[in-house]
Amino acid sequence: MNGISSVRILPADSEPTSLGPSTTNEPGFRDVLHGAINDIRELESQAQAQVAGVLEGNGADVHSALIAVEKADLSFQLMMQVRNKIVSAYEEISRMQF
Repeated sequence: MNGISSVRILPADSEPTSLGPSTTNEPGFRDVLHGAINDIRELESQAQAQVAGVLEGNGADVHSALIAVEKADLSFQLMMQVRNKIVSAYEEISRMQF
């Protein structure tokens, strides 16, 4: 008897799940990332519109334009930190020996 084959990682009452697309209505990791990227793009376009309004002299508020730019910048910085964590986790997994 092989000692490794007797080791169970999952609890006895749970069944292994497939690695394919989820059949439930819950969004997957990929969907969450795409949604976050789309949100960041939307914040960036709003900030660009606000700045364009200020530069064109359409009576746009400078403070709201600055707030929109800061929101877009902070969202982008957060996305980059999440990306760095994902890359770091991938590198850690790729260094594992099975």
